[in-house]
Amino acid sequence: MSEDTKRNATGAAAAPSVDDRKSSIGSNPTKKVIIKSADMKDDIQKEAIDIAIGAFEKFSVEKDVAEHIKKMFDKKYGPTWHCIVGKNFGSYVTHETHHFVYFYLDTKAVLLFKSG
Repeated sequence: MSEDTKRNATGAAAAPSVDDRKSSIGSNPTKKVIIKSADMKDDIQKEAIDIAIGAFEKFSVEKDVAEHIKKMFDKKYGPTWHCIVGKNFGSYVTHETHHFVYFYLDTKAVLLFKSG
């Protein structure tokens, strides 16, 4: 494993960590945002939340929401981003340093990371 990668474990049922924080960094104050874990600059986190809010407004299927978020990040920050959206999932991923965020938007979890 190179120094540019970091292991991170996430899960929708995980116990709250010291990283948990309610956030108003998204531009939509009606959405409840909780950052569960992050290794990403605040401005890019804000962008991820804003893109996720837009995706949830545009699409009703979680797969389509995840696809939209992934494609927007691939376009702006280069490949290879991965996005998982849902209410109940577990994961254990390896990501590039400073390219990981896991947050809740209301009741849906969003896991976004760059790897590869």
